[in-house]
Amino acid sequence: MARRRVKLAYISNDSKRKATYRKRKKGIIKKVSELTVLCGIPACAIICSPFDSQIEAWPNREGVERVIERYENTFVIDQSKNVNQESFLRERISKAEDQLKKLRRDNHEKELTMAMFQHMQDGNLQNISFEDANDLNKLIEKNLNDIEIKMAKLSV
Repeated sequence: MARRRVKLAYISNDSKRKATYRKRKKGIIKKVSELTVLCGIPACAIICSPFDSQIEAWPNREGVERVIERYENTFVIDQSKNVNQESFLRERISKAEDQLKKLRRDNHEKELTMAMFQHMQDGNLQNISFEDANDLNKLIEKNLNDIEIKMAKLSV
């Protein structure tokens, strides 16, 4: 017979909750024990319960202390990696900001190119600032230089 799915909700009946706690605690300790045996890794379980006055530690207090000490030592090593991760993230942010500047510059150049073509069609430059007019002048000069270079290559 297949087990039915347990609805995960707070058990309001004290005796049922206590019985469930004991069964599940036993199951968790069994799983941690199996994990240490099958995978050959140090593991521990610390269980605090409102039903027991003492905190239960598996396999024993010394074993738990060894695993926690190993975790803390690893945490110190990870802290040094976090510095590298922090610098990595700063580098990524810097690259993204540079890319954003480049995209803004490209977008501005395309807007100026569109304004140039608009001016060529109707002969009117509307709503253009002095700075944009200077940028447009530079863009036109750049385009003329590019055209001259291409013409020189073709005539060779």
